[in-house]
Amino acid sequence: MFTNTKLAKSIQLAIAFGAVSGLSVSTAALAQDSDEAEAEVVEKIQVTGSRIKRADLEGALPVTVIDREAIDFSGQTSVADLLRNTSFNSTGSFRPQSGSSAQGVSQINLRGLGASRSLVLVDGRRLARSPSTGSSQDLNGIPAAAVERIEILTDGASAVYGSDAIGGVVNIITRKDFNGVEMRLGAAQIEREGGDREEGSLIFGASSDKGSMLGGVSWNSRDIIFARDFPWYSAGGSFYSQNFRDYNRTDASWTRIPNACDQGEFYTIPYGPAITDSAGENNRCGFNFASVSADEASTGNVGFFMNSRYEINDDWSVYANMNMTKSKSFGRYAPSLAFVDVDAASPNNPTNPDSPYYDPAFNHSLYNADADPTVGSNAVSILHRFAGLGNRDGYVDNYLQDLLVGFEGDIDGVLVDFGVRRNKSKTYDIGRNYVVIPIAEQYMNEGTYLVGDLERNPESVLNSMKATISRIGDYNQDEVFGSVQFDLFDMEGGTAVAIVGGEWRDILYSDQYDSLSEGGVIGGSAGNSAGGTRQASAAFVEAVFPVQDDLEVTAALRRDRYSDYGSDVSPKLSVRYNPTDELVLRASYGEGFRAPTLDILTQKESFSADSVRDPQHCLAVGLAETCSDQINAYSIANPFLESETSEQFALGLAYEATEWLDFSLDYFNIQINNRIKSFTSGELINLINTGQNLPAGMSVERNQFGEIERIVRGFGNQGTLETSGLDLNLNTNFDLNEYGAIRQNLTVSYTQKYDVDGNSQLDFSAFPQYRGVLANIYSIGDFDIAWNVNIIGDTARLSGSEYLPVPHWITNDIQVTYNADWNGKITVGARNVGGKDPILDTDPDGSRDYNFSLYDGYGRIVYARYTQSF
Repeated sequence: MFTNTKLAKSIQLAIAFGAVSGLSVSTAALAQDSDEAEAEVVEKIQVTGSRIKRADLEGALPVTVIDREAIDFSGQTSVADLLRNTSFNSTGSFRPQSGSSAQGVSQINLRGLGASRSLVLVDGRRLARSPSTGSSQDLNGIPAAAVERIEILTDGASAVYGSDAIGGVVNIITRKDFNGVEMRLGAAQIEREGGDREEGSLIFGASSDKGSMLGGVSWNSRDIIFARDFPWYSAGGSFYSQNFRDYNRTDASWTRIPNACDQGEFYTIPYGPAITDSAGENNRCGFNFASVSADEASTGNVGFFMNSRYEINDDWSVYANMNMTKSKSFGRYAPSLAFVDVDAASPNNPTNPDSPYYDPAFNHSLYNADADPTVGSNAVSILHRFAGLGNRDGYVDNYLQDLLVGFEGDIDGVLVDFGVRRNKSKTYDIGRNYVVIPIAEQYMNEGTYLVGDLERNPESVLNSMKATISRIGDYNQDEVFGSVQFDLFDMEGGTAVAIVGGEWRDILYSDQYDSLSEGGVIGGSAGNSAGGTRQASAAFVEAVFPVQDDLEVTAALRRDRYSDYGSDVSPKLSVRYNPTDELVLRASYGEGFRAPTLDILTQKESFSADSVRDPQHCLAVGLAETCSDQINAYSIANPFLESETSEQFALGLAYEATEWLDFSLDYFNIQINNRIKSFTSGELINLINTGQNLPAGMSVERNQFGEIERIVRGFGNQGTLETSGLDLNLNTNFDLNEYGAIRQNLTVSYTQKYDVDGNSQLDFSAFPQYRGVLANIYSIGDFDIAWNVNIIGDTARLSGSEYLPVPHWITNDIQVTYNADWNGKITVGARNVGGKDPILDTDPDGSRDYNFSLYDGYGRIVYARYTQSF
């Protein structure tokens, strides 16, 4: 992993990047007059952050490169895992997990600004979004074996690439120049039970004077990991088990249903507020969901890819890239649950003397006429877990088809590039053993289904209560693109160059839930369908002005238009100054935007009974002003949603101090305005009560008495987010002669500020102030020995009403590779060789034992890999 640091290195880097095919340059050749040598051998290539092809790789923008060697030495088997561990993935990122609507998705989250603000490109063209989210891209669709290098631009790039590039850009460059056959097989095992991994690939390539072709297949898999197999496992205590509440009693609280709790994964927990039973005990029932739930879903990926290029004549060539990938995931979650009201005569009502769960202490001799009349005089509510239906199992299959065909030509010195692309992404999400609530309510009231009997409920009854739910998603994108690059005029430092181009994309998005889920009658599932079409067009211009030999200015402007909401214009200006051959100073200013995504613009209205605290409402319904009460809320697609905008600037330097030391240091500042965010009912009530305006399209509706009758919520625009910090990239290279060579790379990302609406999040959230990776490679004879040190900085966690510090987290990786004389490579290694556990009690949502996005619970991972080239 490294950042380019000097113009004089451009020949070496071009060779390493595969920009010059079939070229062998010795150290003596590199020592020749650089101007003459570069003119002869360096062809122009395109670097992330600019569409202009040029020979100089060190531009005015900070770009970090992870080459193929660094990918292999990382020990990672997938693009997703590799990027998750980079220092720029500041707060961690989403990975496959059970119980999530995006179970099979892996994301990148640059600067902690969110996956929807981190743009992923493949060979300079945007990867289509995942149908599971509609707002972010899925890294699981990229075959690891197809990757030549990864370029990470840590500066905003909306002026070049359009929407979503506020946090930065990840450009995955696929392999193109390869002759022969390469086979790779590998396996890994984690310290815990489960989670075993496999990887493999077969690549073939051929080239001639007129063209080249490279293709291959790649696969990897990781088994499911259950929460019960971790050493920190503890029983879950969900209230959704076998509890009831009699609202007609003054001492009403959730109380264990007698003779129903102590079976299977149900268990009794002392609970002071519960009603005292005939034995004089106060208990509730818990359900140990952690004993059956997966901590991490299984994943698998199989991909076929092919890249080809053919020179039609001296001036024109045609190229084509194809990728077909299938990824799959399996997750398991605890059985379905529901909140059900049962009437007085139901056998499932513990206050009914004829019920098998009756306890005399729960009878209605203590009936309170002043209690809440809305439930019914003798009805009770039950929080129930339908354990007899079995665990909720989720099966997700994602399919990606990506085909691009383009032409490049030279017309009297004008470089022309145009082509077409079709990208089809499809998701099948199947969930088994979900409960149909209306049927369950009917059966519970009739006594056809008994809440406390896991063994005697007939299979026919159980089957008629449950459903297999489905969710089928599509995200299809057809694209036409073109550009022309030409010289403008001569300047003191050389010839000014400009590129003018345009893009047009036709997008179809569909996220279709089954009819029962759309109707809101499925217990243990949420969400609703969405879908629509969008046409997006863009025109852009970019120009490089070599003002002097040591001073260069780049300007870019892009206008994007969306058929469903409007247009945005993004400018950018950057400057590069070379006071010496060894030093580059750079600065940039740009404006960016993020367009509202189709999932939130087209989602169907869905109902939710939200619990809120509002004194005016509580008093209006006859409750204490501190009450928590459920109100009717409706989540909508906000027709007034606008794009959010950003302003960002960066300052930096790249310096080659000696032949064995070079580094870059860059400062960034990003401010997001008119921020797109999801608003809860509680947030809208707080805005109203503090005299603030609600986002357009949302409302809190009260009757004449002040009671909340309806809340309309969803995504809206409000507030600002500002972040700033430093990125350090340092490289050393020591030649020890007969004792080998040592190469080192250190990347550190430091976040100085992360403010939301003026309030710092660094000391009050799971946001590490810094992340770093130190890579060390020692090569001697036929052996390469790699040692990587990964550090995640201090964070904070909420404990009660105060935030407590969380220490940094350091892991070490070791790898040894033997380069055999028969063109084979034997690799063995261990990631997290010390078996360090994640830091517990750090999940900001409180739903897991640790921060699942930031850490992992694998412990030590040992692996072996064999690579054979022919």
